[in-house]
Amino acid sequence: MSNKRLLACLGIAFIALLNAACSVPRLVGKTENKLVPASYNNSQDSTNSAKSTWKEYFTDPNLAALIDTALYNNQELNITLQEIQMANNEILARKGAYLPFVTVGGGSGVDKVSRYTSQGAADAYSEIKPGKETPEVLPNSYIGAFASWEVDIWHKLRNAKKVAVMNYLASIEGKNFQVTNLVSEIANSYYELMALDNELEIVQRNITVLTNALSIIKQEKEAAKVTELAVRRFEAEVFKTQSLQYEIQQKIVIAENRINFLVGRFPQHVQRNSQNFGTLIPAKISAGIPPQLLANRPDIRQAELQLAAAKLDVTVAKANFYPSLNISASVGVMAFNPIYLGNLPQSLIASLVGDLAGPWINKNAITATYQSANAKQIQTVYNYERTILNAYIEVVNQLSNIDNLEKKYNMKNNQVEALTQSTGISIKLFTSARADYMEVLLTQRDVLEARMELIETRMQQMNALVNTYRALGGGWK
Repeated sequence: MSNKRLLACLGIAFIALLNAACSVPRLVGKTENKLVPASYNNSQDSTNSAKSTWKEYFTDPNLAALIDTALYNNQELNITLQEIQMANNEILARKGAYLPFVTVGGGSGVDKVSRYTSQGAADAYSEIKPGKETPEVLPNSYIGAFASWEVDIWHKLRNAKKVAVMNYLASIEGKNFQVTNLVSEIANSYYELMALDNELEIVQRNITVLTNALSIIKQEKEAAKVTELAVRRFEAEVFKTQSLQYEIQQKIVIAENRINFLVGRFPQHVQRNSQNFGTLIPAKISAGIPPQLLANRPDIRQAELQLAAAKLDVTVAKANFYPSLNISASVGVMAFNPIYLGNLPQSLIASLVGDLAGPWINKNAITATYQSANAKQIQTVYNYERTILNAYIEVVNQLSNIDNLEKKYNMKNNQVEALTQSTGISIKLFTSARADYMEVLLTQRDVLEARMELIETRMQQMNALVNTYRALGGGWK
């Protein structure tokens, strides 16, 4: 075949492949919406507490020590770090895909060609060297380098590498979001533990008060001022409060071990100073403006990177419709006897081949892959928009929670003060026979419940500050 006819055939083949590639299905993607409200509660203050590191935000040294230890020892976080390493390895694999593959090797063997083949017939009438016929059984040895390369015409391989990079960066953001959640979970558990310590102290004080009241009731019974019923009711209240003491002690054990698990250590005492918990003043938190969430929240950045990767995946899948060019080459030496391998150029072998191939008929598989990639891209758009919406709602809820808990705490504090004063009054009225024993009993019960609720409210306030910091995107720096 002449060179002109060969070029003509190649041109026809290339045109046929391009025509086949033009039949790529037309799919409609979706563009993400990044718009968020301009402010929270009409505030334009851009000061944002999420810009503070967790060490600046959580000033309790015992809490800071727990968080610092957890960032090194938490098993789940360390598992995520290995997943990040695997994502980084995927980048190396994708990078190598669009570079030439070169192997070096050699081998030896023995061939016996049939006499009734073209090569066998030719060997029968040829000489392997002057005066010596070509033997029927002929050994063969070779050493050479072999290369293959897919020319990345449509940037399919380069885009696949970019997808791997985006997924790697997304995994890092996923780790950052995990750190944010870990920090907030430890802080919430720590404040819960401090609250339980204070509740236990309140219950123990109340047991002492009830025991003293029981002693007074017994004296009043001996004086025939009250009946046995009053004594038994007070005894029952003492037993009830004592049982509550053991319930709180168990909660303390569970809270401590929850922290120990997050820190990555076996059960042990959690160092803390709970004496000033009731007097803690919740710090003022600045929410900034909603657009800052796009930069502060790791989960939003993760969703954004996953969206970018999904868009590139569509272009990679689309490139499968186009023809691909593969080049293979080899160079080396070959001889029927190893001693002749060094005889150059007689033993030299070389080849260079280019292949142009593409889908033409039955493209169902690549069409399905392309459509799935497009559907995934639309899915990641919805996931990105949902992540932003969820972040905004979390911040709004926590800001409202902080405001309402502050008002609730003030009212609860007033209730405790009023009930504390009524406790002494009820005892005096009872000893002067101007009040029934049930008034004393109910007053003691109300005081205990109010004090416990006050501590619970303070814990909720501290948790709200932690959760707001997390919702704003703080804690991972």
